[in-house]
Amino acid sequence: MEPLDPGHSAPDARPRARDLGIVVGEAATGPLNAITDVPGVRVGHTTVRRPPGVHSGVTAVVPDAVGPHTPLPAGVFTGNGYGKLIGTTQLAELGALETPVLLTSTLSAFRVADALVGWMLERPGCEEVLSLNPVVGECNDGVLSDIRARPVHEEHVRAALDTASGGPVAEGCVGAGTGMVALGFKAGVGTASRTLDLAGRP
Repeated sequence: MEPLDPGHSAPDARPRARDLGIVVGEAATGPLNAITDVPGVRVGHTTVRRPPGVHSGVTAVVPDAVGPHTPLPAGVFTGNGYGKLIGTTQLAELGALETPVLLTSTLSAFRVADALVGWMLERPGCEEVLSLNPVVGECNDGVLSDIRARPVHEEHVRAALDTASGGPVAEGCVGAGTGMVALGFKAGVGTASRTLDLAGRP
């Protein structure tokens, strides 16, 4: 088995879109222009590489204290009907998020969901939990990686969850973004944040 790569590449190794003058929308960014600008949200990556065929991984977005007894309000929007997005029914019907949100290779999504359930059941306060809704989204890395190998395993999921941290977020060819392409170009995983004034509250 390949060694775990937590995927902590330097988040500022390359210029970001805004550094190159690519600005989307008019709202101001948070201090890091990252999802970790939201208090209590952490991000972890595990990168899985077995050259030449496997370039994959898993990314975890981990809100503090989220769980079946402490769900967070959430919703879902379908922008691509081909997505293998696990856990959408509860998000759409109840608007309740009970677990971290994980991203991974298409055919690894189901294995990752199972690993997430196991990790959650071990959390303090979940000793009597009989049901919870894992949320896992796909990143199709089938062009640059052997998607049929389903290379993301439980230990990769646990490493991403356990090493999740606040502050700057590693982007690009890391975690779930390792084998991504977009419109024929090499792509990756990114992050952003926007600040809004809602009824006088930022």
